[in-house]
Amino acid sequence: MGSYLNPRNKGFYESINSPIYVDKTALIEKTNAVLNTRQKFLCVSRPRRFGKSMAADMLAAYYERESDSAELFDSLAISRSESYRKHRNQYDVLKINMQDFLSVTSNMEEMLRLLQERILADLKQEYPDITDGGYLVFMMQDIYIHTKRPFIILIDEWDCLFREYQQDKESQKKYLDFLRAWLKDKDYVALAYMTGILPIKKYGSHSALNMFTEYSMTDPDGLAEYFGFTESEVQSLCREYQMNFEEAQAWYDGYRLITHTAEGTGCHSIYSPKSVVEAMLRHKYGTYWNQTETYEALKVYIHTGTFENDMTTFATKDDILTLLVHLGYLTYDSIQETVSIPNKEVSLEYMNAIRTMDWHEVVRTPHTATMK
Repeated sequence: MGSYLNPRNKGFYESINSPIYVDKTALIEKTNAVLNTRQKFLCVSRPRRFGKSMAADMLAAYYERESDSAELFDSLAISRSESYRKHRNQYDVLKINMQDFLSVTSNMEEMLRLLQERILADLKQEYPDITDGGYLVFMMQDIYIHTKRPFIILIDEWDCLFREYQQDKESQKKYLDFLRAWLKDKDYVALAYMTGILPIKKYGSHSALNMFTEYSMTDPDGLAEYFGFTESEVQSLCREYQMNFEEAQAWYDGYRLITHTAEGTGCHSIYSPKSVVEAMLRHKYGTYWNQTETYEALKVYIHTGTFENDMTTFATKDDILTLLVHLGYLTYDSIQETVSIPNKEVSLEYMNAIRTMDWHEVVRTPHTATMK
């Protein structure tokens, strides 16, 4: 066990022992289905506080082999899946939060050097007889050859470099090249699962990480219900905490995630988990989610300036609307191709932002609510 290799199950243990826990373990059935297949690369992008890190903790607790997580999962939804026991606690898991490395280094090269040093240290502690020559890829290849056991790789905040090094295109490209060299076409990868706020950055007509299937706010596919609370889940919480559901709808409903499956097109109404949990525990509706995103940042994006996922380059109004959807400030109806402010909580964020803006700047730029 190390800091990053097989980090045990404390994070998920804390989640399920919290006053409010909503069971999202059915997500594991989705990841089990793609293990060791060509579809083993998943990237989930959602706004802050929509359950991305909790899901990563859950996957780590389920897959990592140095813990017995049966006590945590046996009463949850995943326990009813045929694949539940087959994959539980069977893998070496690497769980990494990229923000941790970015925050303590001064440039991209230093960040990646520290990342590899720390992971290699964990691997050497677990497998002292396997030499690596100082290269992460070769070390993992040798471990896989020795153990015949592929890795589960979980990367949280994968896009933090794009958000903090907005203008540094060269560092962004080198970072993507590192991820590609580490993950793509590697036999030692059983599952690579990344989460972030932004979809994967594109370069020209192809992506450096084109092996990933993306599940975003604009195209959630079959993972819509696993990030954020569903309407039925919020109804249950309102009954338990004796809170008015219609008021919860007004404050926190409004994110409409359209999914397309073999059974047809569906629409999931998704609520911010942070907001709902705070409202239930405090027994008071108010603005909780938007305390994680400052209105100073929103003010910048109200102005329309093509969306390149770098949070700085905008050529059309659609680009800024797309970014606001990914940040959670708008919701997108992919059938009607329209966007709207999702709920009362977010509308108050706009009001706060506009109050402090130069009004001449606001009225000078036309706005649209239709995306093509």
